[in-house]
Amino acid sequence: MNKIIRYHPNPLNTAFNDRLLERPARGFYLSQGTSGDTIRIEMRMKHLLPAGFGLLITCLGVYTASAWDYEGHRAVNQLALSSLPTNFPAFVRAPEAAERIAFLAGEPDRWRNTHDLPLQHCQEPEHFIDIEELAQFGLKPEALPIFRYDFISELAVFRKTHPENFPETESREDPAHKYSWVGLLPWIITENYAKLKSEFSYLKAFEEDGGTPEEIANARANIIYTMGIMGHHAGDASQPLHTTIHHHGWKGENPHHYSTRESFHGWIDGGYFRKIGGANFKEMQGKLRSAKAVSIDGRTAKPEEMFQAVMTFITDQHKLVGPLYQLEQEGKLSGDGEVGIQGRAFLEGQLMKSGQLLGDIWYSAWQQAPPDTYLKSQLARRKARDTH
Repeated sequence: MNKIIRYHPNPLNTAFNDRLLERPARGFYLSQGTSGDTIRIEMRMKHLLPAGFGLLITCLGVYTASAWDYEGHRAVNQLALSSLPTNFPAFVRAPEAAERIAFLAGEPDRWRNTHDLPLQHCQEPEHFIDIEELAQFGLKPEALPIFRYDFISELAVFRKTHPENFPETESREDPAHKYSWVGLLPWIITENYAKLKSEFSYLKAFEEDGGTPEEIANARANIIYTMGIMGHHAGDASQPLHTTIHHHGWKGENPHHYSTRESFHGWIDGGYFRKIGGANFKEMQGKLRSAKAVSIDGRTAKPEEMFQAVMTFITDQHKLVGPLYQLEQEGKLSGDGEVGIQGRAFLEGQLMKSGQLLGDIWYSAWQQAPPDTYLKSQLARRKARDTH
């Protein structure tokens, strides 16, 4: 039953710079600190709340579903943008493009706000991978299939041949069949890298071989969309609770007496930052290096090695599950007093890791985009036809 709570739709995921900012009477405002570098949320209760909305606010700590709230995901995309070198295509830094990329960081969570079962089924598992569950399928993190359907097929075959290990989940508990899989987070990141690489390929063809202004504009719009969407999952990857079965409080044997509160996930996603006044974006930005090609084992990863590079990143974040719970146990994530703000550096560090990874993946997709020979030939044919 605990996984039902994990993906309970959260109407507030669309709040910031989206639905609730369009309706200020609901009492939510996005604001900046006086220094201009700290983002926080204010609730002004003098505004009339719609019926039942107070209950949602009361339950927010329990039912928050995303990895990082919208502010955190938005910050990851903005950090990645700020890491791009000056020779990266300039159109992504135009104000309207940069805002679009930042806004799209929250899009996969907005998809959760509907109860459409096919949508939940196809995209919910893309937000996580519960690494501990791999062992029960005889799989290891470092040796996973690089194709999602090969992976799913292996899980399905194992389930069929070992039914005693997998008791049936009642349909009412999982009507969208979201919880049959360990999670698909590394696959969606890798697949979006491939999409972005393709988009850079055909943009270059349009720009160099006679594409129309409309074709070039549309190709750029596609790149902006993919950059924004894939940022969400890169953000998920640095939230340690999206790599573990202990996503909403510690489950099973608990020798260190870590918290079992289901609300812990929501607190890490955004409750903590809201209490302490937000994450310091300028400070995080100043610690980033310029984006470069994704590396693996100290060398530039080949395009076909992107999955392994992403999986290595996720496995490293999984190692931080215990330390994250320990910070909570020591009161460093309470937000109260001098001790309570000591966890800030850890969480800001995780946001920076995702921002750095995302910038590197964007850079890799741009640098590694091969010539779109088919489109180039079609454009050459069109040009020859138009000149006769």
